[in-house]
Amino acid sequence: MFSTAVNDTGQITLPEEIREHLRLVSGSRVEFVIDENGQVKIFPLNVAVETLSGILHRPGMQRASLEDMETAISKGANDWS
Repeated sequence: MFSTAVNDTGQITLPEEIREHLRLVSGSRVEFVIDENGQVKIFPLNVAVETLSGILHRPGMQRASLEDMETAISKGANDWS
């Protein structure tokens, strides 16, 4: 397990082993996700999107078709007008 401190501006320095594991270099971007169990996960944004498939899946969650997604987007857009 690795640990680090948070400085006065809320920044942290990722341990070298974590940076190497995630293949992060200076300027790399990462994304933080809070999962359904409240755990925070960090994902490098320098990876192919295909490798992220399924990371937000929850047991019992049903797949949405493209038509379902388009309907939800349209409904959301109409709610703003």
